[in-house]
Amino acid sequence: MNYDLIVVGGGHAGVEASLASARMGNKTLLISMLAENVGATSCNPAVGGLAKGHLVRELDALGGEMGLITDEAGIQFRILNQTKGPAVRGSRAQIDMDKYRIIARNTILNTPNLDLVQEMVDALIVEDDVVKGVRTNLLNEYGAQRVVITSGTFLKGVIHIGEIKQEGGRFGEQSSNALSDSLKNCGLSMGRLKTGTCARIDSSSIDFSVMEEQPGDTLPNPFSFRTDKEKFVQTKKQLPCYIAYTNEQTHTIIESNFYRAPLFTGQIEGTGPRYCPSIEDKINRFRDKERHHLFIEPQTADNTECYINGMSTSLPPEVQQEMIHSVRGMENAKIVRYGYAIEYDFVDPRELKHSLETKKIKHLYLAGQINGTTGYEEAAAQGLMAGINASLSLQNKEPLILRRDEAYIGVLIDDLVTKGTKEPYRMFTSRAEYRLLLREESADTRLSHYGHALGLIDDVTYEKVQRKSKQIQEGVKLLQETSFTPNKEFIAFLEAMGEEKIKDTITAQQLVARKSFDVEKMVKLVPELQKYSPYIKEEILVEGKYARYIEKQSEEIQKMKKYLRVEIPEKFDFKGVSGLSKEIVEKLESFNPPTLQAASQISGITPAAIEILHIYIKIAKRKKKE
Repeated sequence: MNYDLIVVGGGHAGVEASLASARMGNKTLLISMLAENVGATSCNPAVGGLAKGHLVRELDALGGEMGLITDEAGIQFRILNQTKGPAVRGSRAQIDMDKYRIIARNTILNTPNLDLVQEMVDALIVEDDVVKGVRTNLLNEYGAQRVVITSGTFLKGVIHIGEIKQEGGRFGEQSSNALSDSLKNCGLSMGRLKTGTCARIDSSSIDFSVMEEQPGDTLPNPFSFRTDKEKFVQTKKQLPCYIAYTNEQTHTIIESNFYRAPLFTGQIEGTGPRYCPSIEDKINRFRDKERHHLFIEPQTADNTECYINGMSTSLPPEVQQEMIHSVRGMENAKIVRYGYAIEYDFVDPRELKHSLETKKIKHLYLAGQINGTTGYEEAAAQGLMAGINASLSLQNKEPLILRRDEAYIGVLIDDLVTKGTKEPYRMFTSRAEYRLLLREESADTRLSHYGHALGLIDDVTYEKVQRKSKQIQEGVKLLQETSFTPNKEFIAFLEAMGEEKIKDTITAQQLVARKSFDVEKMVKLVPELQKYSPYIKEEILVEGKYARYIEKQSEEIQKMKKYLRVEIPEKFDFKGVSGLSKEIVEKLESFNPPTLQAASQISGITPAAIEILHIYIKIAKRKKKE
């Protein structure tokens, strides 16, 4: 009954945490309330999306599992924002929800060093502010040197459907009340959040012929860098999704039932996700809109049941029926499962270190929705990092802390532990200051050296990544070193490609930076690039196009690293710094950090505040010299 590490909760965070721990050589136990629901996708049948796709690729580069499972269970693959710049594109896959869960569970059961038990954890065993294990509802006590809690929406979960309220962490499953009390008793600051889901429809009752079909990409791109791309493209079968719309009748039905909506009656206390509102919240906030977009997604490869993305609701069952039947194509829709809202306890993420270990209880780590996030991808990324850092702690090694300029995972965790959150946190590309450096396609070259060093990425895979990186560097160097003069022959060559002529000597890199240049034109310009695979050529083009901006961001990062070492003078007047909020000034005065690096680690101190501080320190030092 004694383990090196225990993971509580079998959702996406729990799957990644337990696999990372076991693969790093620890005797690991995963405790799940329902063994068959390990890895269950509780909400929509999709993985990835804008910024979320970045997280999946990054955790894959570190040795995580989500990308591999998605590639196997995926039934449609699309690149979102394809016409926009590479930094803001996002990979998204529709998945067979049943297959995804089965693959995840079987992976857990077939992993050495990893045990799975079906029990509910009721309490943490804590001695002198150090976690020693857990106690379950079966009165079993499991000892552990490290514990990771990934409880999802189960902490004092309450489900709302109209006026009906019932306890539950997911529909049909118990809530975890005792564990929430145990965390509070440890002195952790906690709050309440809300999320929700939509009704599921019998696919045979939907008239897809009046809806807009949305197929997957002709050449589907896998999530995992470890998936054989050529084989994947040749063998992957895809299903279409469909687009439908609400209408004035739908809106009137919803609006006339606001008085029965738990969101407006005060029945729900928790704060919901601003960027994924319920349909009743949308109608309330955007009543002037004539229609709202609905995305009809198949839940399995057999397409027997559909998810209505965009219609999350907690309205009563009869209202859900009426509003769904008002949508064109769903006049005869049969509801298999009703939508509902769920509110649950979470821990203020400012209670955590960047390693995701709690500050108050040693060796206790938290990951996923318990930290205030929403989404499978955000949860999985945290789970992986918690599993890695708990394992490194067992080895008496320093934690792996990814910087904001290294990974979206670094941005995610830094945002949570420094700023906290008052609403379910989700990742956006806009949250990353250095997003041009953090493109999806570069995740493996950015991060796989960490995964390899941890033993989560094998030698063969790592050698492939190194080879890819070398080829990209060679290609970019070729673009930089190849130059052209404005002679008649070259001007005619440009005109034949539909390109404007040049007036001065120019490098190939400067030419491909033009918006009009694509891979085909680049290879015509520099034929030596033809030897590389299509994926490598695409990366060379991106690096060539954005070379100047990438260089500028890299310089900003080096500048930031340099001035973080700057010492803060003794008795420095923080109140005299214009541009700092009262809260930030109070924190700086309380902690009195010796350097900007130390200041940056204080919860709530933003990069902008550090930059302002740096300017005022320079001014103070200059005045002292005068």
